[in-house]
Amino acid sequence: MSRIPTLADLGDVRGKRVLVRTDFNVPMENGEITDDFRIRAALPTINWLTERGAQVVTCSHLGRPKGQPNPKYSMDPVRARLGELAPGVELLENLRFDPGEEGNDPAFVAKLIEGIDMYVDDAFGACHRAHASIVGPPLTLPSAMGLLLQKEVEVLLGLRNDPKHPFVAVLGGSKISDKLGVVEALLRVVDSLVVGGAMCFTFLAALGNPIGDSLFEPDQVDTCKRLLEQSKASGKTIHLPEDIVGVDAQGNFATFGTRLPEGAKGFDIGPGTAAAFSDVIMDARTVFWNGPMGMFEDPRFEAGTRTVAQAMADTKAFTVVGGGDSAAALAQFRLDDEVSHVSTGGGASLELLELGDLPGLDALRKAPNA
Repeated sequence: MSRIPTLADLGDVRGKRVLVRTDFNVPMENGEITDDFRIRAALPTINWLTERGAQVVTCSHLGRPKGQPNPKYSMDPVRARLGELAPGVELLENLRFDPGEEGNDPAFVAKLIEGIDMYVDDAFGACHRAHASIVGPPLTLPSAMGLLLQKEVEVLLGLRNDPKHPFVAVLGGSKISDKLGVVEALLRVVDSLVVGGAMCFTFLAALGNPIGDSLFEPDQVDTCKRLLEQSKASGKTIHLPEDIVGVDAQGNFATFGTRLPEGAKGFDIGPGTAAAFSDVIMDARTVFWNGPMGMFEDPRFEAGTRTVAQAMADTKAFTVVGGGDSAAALAQFRLDDEVSHVSTGGGASLELLELGDLPGLDALRKAPNA
């Protein structure tokens, strides 16, 4: 696989108009930015270019406006914050106001790069989408990956291709079907897999355990059986919960074993499981975590996710958190500075681990300067 051009490969950028695809899809409430992490994450690339005399034009999507202008998703609040952090840097209007962005329309690409000399992709969180702003500009412009994208690729491909062992993957979230590909890819490289979140109920059902009214995917039970057999045959361990916290049929808070009574619902891993999962993390040399252990937004069911987050912070292993809800949980528990790398892309990190490549990276490899 040919190398991906980096900023240095652009050569002299002085006086050039450089389009930087950023991921400014920040959380908003009542028109106010609640967390500017994604804007700050793009600053090293923006500063690298402006310090060398480039005129930087940034572009991003925000929310899901479905191909038409919508004031709710205007970039104005982001533009104002960017102006404070990086004066003089332009920001185009929301890319997804035009259906040509998600449709990868060549006419939209042409409009986007009009008057632009070079292109930089620094939007890891959108790199798994074959959208116009991601795969279009590298067809004709000298292009490179920004510093944020470069770091993400180095860290995640390092996990995939050359992790220090024991390598443990901790997976949570609600659906096994969403993560099936990545589970299979990880089972090839990890020493053990830790499974929490609602997806654990499909595995528990595969072992013949009654799971009450807990969320699970009946059509994935056979898949989970196959994964359990496959891991056993290859000497890998899939760690499943030994106790569950949730509510009983009357809606009262309760702790169960792995056989849930009728009408009960599980919403978190239990204290015994949280301690056992922590031990696995503490014994590892590399840990990848994606997906909470339970419904951590509810204080009654946050303990499992909090305990795993604390173990991620305490272990001496190289720790990577794969964006999304896991990153939100780390931030909630104020532990986001305590892990080696927090990815800026949930879906993109999983896809890169699974496939080893992304549409955005493939496009950069084909750029005229690559």
